[in-house]
Amino acid sequence: MGKIRGDRAFLRSLFIGIMVCAVVGADTNSVFQPCADTVIQKSDGFTFGIAFSSYKSFFPDRTQLSPCDRRLSLSSANAQLAVFRPKVDEISLLTINTSSFSPDVYGGYMVAFAGRKYAARSIPTFVANSSFIITSFTLVLEFQKGTLQNLYWKRDGCASCSGKSNFVCLNGQDCAIKQSKCKNQGGPVDCSLGIQLTFSGTDKHYAALNSWFEVKNLKQYSLYGLYSNLKNSLTSQYNNFF
Repeated sequence: MGKIRGDRAFLRSLFIGIMVCAVVGADTNSVFQPCADTVIQKSDGFTFGIAFSSYKSFFPDRTQLSPCDRRLSLSSANAQLAVFRPKVDEISLLTINTSSFSPDVYGGYMVAFAGRKYAARSIPTFVANSSFIITSFTLVLEFQKGTLQNLYWKRDGCASCSGKSNFVCLNGQDCAIKQSKCKNQGGPVDCSLGIQLTFSGTDKHYAALNSWFEVKNLKQYSLYGLYSNLKNSLTSQYNNFF
């Protein structure tokens, strides 16, 4: 399992839920643990994790470490973990149910990660505090010759909530919903998290991974609007109440 302290016990203690996307076709990747190394090709499944904790907990001694590194000690930092296995180079919409899980209680930030040798991890991105929650995210997994090199969050800006009094644009980058409007706070809105996942770079056969560029191009056409209805369903349903 890599460098996570307690290995399987650690994963069980942090586990929120595993969403395994059905992989159709030839899946040659037999690695199902987020803290193990693998080399992928198109049509494989790929397992990665998202850890929820406070911003500072990811930076012991001012250096960001992977959640797979035992020095991070997330098991003692009130952290939580979600694990996913999407199909390589397909656009996926991943969800995390917040009906019984409040990201702000567990520090309000999340880091996507996978692998041991390269210890790839995203920068911590803000999810929620006691006042607001962001429910829509885009995550890009970047590979080189089939090995994960980087995970990074892409900002969509605040165009979708511009002029809407029930939303707040945080730092000019993210649309946030008031926590008081969420179902787990007694409100009418399902504030579950939605993560649009895409891929870039090359697989182990040097084939280009194009789903991130497809997402960028789809923004020009009505088909992107259809996908956005899925990606932004939580935001869209919120508008229907006002």
